Amino acid sequence: MNILITGATGNIGLEVLKQLASKNHRITVLARNSKKNIKLLRQFEGVKVIYGDITSPNAVNKACKNQDYAIHLAAIIPPFDSKNQVLAKKVNLEGTRNIIRGLEKLSPNCFLIFSSSVTVYGDRLKTPRISVNDPIQTTKWDKYGQAKIDSENLIKNSTLNWTIYRLNAIMGIGNHKLSKILFHVPLNTLMEIATVDDTARAFVNSIGKKKELSKHIFNLGGGELCVITYQDFLNRAFRAFGLGSASFPYKTFAEANFHCGIYADGNDLEEILSFRADTIETYFDQFNGSVPKFQRAITRPFGPLAKKLLCLMSEPRKAFKTKNKDLVLRFFGEHNKDLFF
Repeated sequence: MNILITGATGNIGLEVLKQLASKNHRITVLARNSKKNIKLLRQFEGVKVIYGDITSPNAVNKACKNQDYAIHLAAIIPPFDSKNQVLAKKVNLEGTRNIIRGLEKLSPNCFLIFSSSVTVYGDRLKTPRISVNDPIQTTKWDKYGQAKIDSENLIKNSTLNWTIYRLNAIMGIGNHKLSKILFHVPLNTLMEIATVDDTARAFVNSIGKKKELSKHIFNLGGGELCVITYQDFLNRAFRAFGLGSASFPYKTFAEANFHCGIYADGNDLEEILSFRADTIETYFDQFNGSVPKFQRAITRPFGPLAKKLLCLMSEPRKAFKTKNKDLVLRFFGEHNKDLFF
């Protein structure tokens, strides 16, 4: 098969490329021209790399010629999308439009597999069980989620054959970068994680499954053995780093307007693709193993100080302390505004 991959240098995309490279396919990658991407992709012999921007129709058209499948993963994800919302919209929405137009013109029989997100369901804190036919209701602050909704509509209205996977909380190993989004998630959020390996396997196993997947939307999660509360997830992650429990001051974490939940119909995709291998326990076995023991020992005495410094990153706490009305409504919800004003 001729297979196009966008976003092949991201966490999921790189694992998709690794898994596909071991199979007998002709792979084309569309990637931004950067030293990092060139270094990453150099290891894949036989993979055709087209360096260009997904926002450029000319570059996209070069990649879209004679493709049987297209795995479209390219996106600017939170929290990086908030730093440049104009660019994020160009990549996340207009980039998808370019892929669709390129495939319609140059590979009209191509099967498009699109990576969407649980963000399209909006805040499900009170109703965490999610089905694919539930209303689409992303929050007004979630530009990423809105771009996914708009992209889904572009795909459904295209002349292509397609399938859409709404990814839940995707967790990798060994890429432990902290960001402000750490505090955007309410502690009592029920999460159904999926590992990068399992998620990539779902995309790879989609090749040859057009009939079963055609023009259907699926929820992609790790299953019931991957369900955990955000509080418990943080506690286990912090202990792995030698930081103790994830204990923070009052109102450090948001209490509304995030996403995540449990996929009530997630087994539908598993029955077709058989992609799940990990559980929350195997994930944390790998997570714990990715943190060197000496690092854990060195970090342990500085746990309280580290958490104080992390607390300075909390936008919900800043909103609470400054009584910023817009941010209070965003992070704590309309029902809590009387607590502040």
